[in-house]
This record gives sequence, C-alpha cells and structure tokens, in this order.
Amino acid sequence: MGTFIQLVIDGLSTGSIYAALALAIVLVNQATGLINFAQGGMAVLSAYVAWALTGLGLPLIVAILIAIVFSFVLGAVIERYLIRRFEGGDPDTAVVVTIGLLTLITGICAWIWTYNNRLFPSLFPLETVQIAGASISVRSLGTFIVIVAMMGLLQALFLGTKLGLALRAVAINPHSSAFSGLPVGRLLMTGWGLAAVLGAVAGVLVAPQLTLTPGMMDSALVYALAACILGGLSSPVGVVVAAWLIGVLENLAAVYVPFIGHDLKIAVPFILIFVVLILRPQGLFGRKAVVRV
Repeated sequence: MGTFIQLVIDGLSTGSIYAALALAIVLVNQATGLINFAQGGMAVLSAYVAWALTGLGLPLIVAILIAIVFSFVLGAVIERYLIRRFEGGDPDTAVVVTIGLLTLITGICAWIWTYNNRLFPSLFPLETVQIAGASISVRSLGTFIVIVAMMGLLQALFLGTKLGLALRAVAINPHSSAFSGLPVGRLLMTGWGLAAVLGAVAGVLVAPQLTLTPGMMDSALVYALAACILGGLSSPVGVVVAAWLIGVLENLAAVYVPFIGHDLKIAVPFILIFVVLILRPQGLFGRKAVVRV
C-alpha cells in the first residue's frame, strides 16, 4: 500500500507539471482559438531568466516574480507583433508559426546559456513527510497545491469575471466582439500574456526536478497536449484532471504492468487518447461544438 500511495502522489506531482502547460495552452485557445506549440519554449526562457537573476544575488521568490512579469510582457509582445499577423487566417499556418517559434526560442536559450545542465533552486523544501507508510516529498505536495490553485483561478477567470467572458467572446467571434465595443487587440495580448505566466510557473516548477536545459519542456509539452485532448480544450478543470490521470496511470502501469515497464510507459497517454477520441471526441470534460447551418 505504501508503494501504491507513493506512485499516486508522485504521479500527481508529475501530472501537475503537465497540467500547468496544459492550462496555458487552454488559455491561449480560449482567447484566440489557436494551439500554441511554443508554450514549452516560452516556459524554458522564463525559467532561464529566473535562474540568471538568482545568479545575480536576488532571492529566488523575487527572481521568479520578475520572470513572471517578463513572461507576461513576452507573451503580449509575441501576440501583438507576430501571431496577430496570422490570426483570422488559415489555422494551420498559425500552428506552423508557433512550432517555428518554439524552435527559435529553444535556439536562443541554447545560444545564450548553452546546452549545459544548470541546477535550479527549488521553491519548496526538499524534506519528505510520511503519509500512510509512503515518503512524500514536500516539493511534490507543493507542486500539487500550486496547480490546484492555478486551476481554480483560471476556472474562476473564465466563468466568473468580465475579463474571462470577454476573452471567450473574442475567441469565438472577434468581429462581433469588436462591433460590441470590446478591445479585441488588448484582450488577445492579455490572453497570451496570462498564458505565458502559466508557462513560467510550469518552468520554475519542473526545472528543480530535472535540470535546466533548453529542451527540458519538450516531453512535458507532449503530455500537456495529450491532457488537452483528453480533458477537452474548453475545460481548465478537465485538462488538469486529465494531466493528473496521465501522471498517475503512467507510474502505475510502469510498476504493475510488466510488459509496459518504464520503457513503454510513454504509450499510456496515447492509448488513453485513442479510447477517449472514439468514445467522446470532445474530451472527458469538453463541450460539443454546435454549428448553425
């Protein structure tokens, strides 16, 4: 039982990293209708900024806050001067642009800081606590709590604030939103800025668990996209639950299913995707799109 609890808690912690990126992808999608493949690269750049600031002697929490502000500005600038040129056109073109942006940002990080592994200080203590015979790290619990708070705030933003409703309206029909008096341009910039902030949080959470490298978020981005498909792009709660489900099932399958093991556990989320797309194409928590003809 202790091993089972250990695997579940560790899976929730790992899934929380995927959830942070997935929330950022959902936020961009809700604000613009696009899938931002560059989210992982933006998260890595923010983590490098925080790491560089700690190297200058700033406290970790101050460095993270400055990196978050930098991330918001970065996301807003990218939307204003790059993505906006492709919004409203062919969605496939915009997707290719975000993939190219991912490559560009990763290359910039490697050019400035090289591909050497960097040690990133942990936001949470490295102690462990005993829960039902399992040794659970405080860092895992802290990561889980941060993601729960982010999920609640994002859900409240979309459902209970004028800003969230305006972001959703702009994503659904920007032209009608403009005619209604909504500042479409500023809302799009805000949506991308907030998504970049969520990515920055993911970056500073995952960097201490791995090591800070330009490609550290590549695999997390794949899992985050899987969580978006499983949970549904219209539901922040859904993508978080899906990310947790992926993290937990991966760990359990690696230990308790012999033919999967640690080598094939990456196949678990894709098996889940196939099943969900067959039974419920809009995702576990997503809403069916109604098209008026």
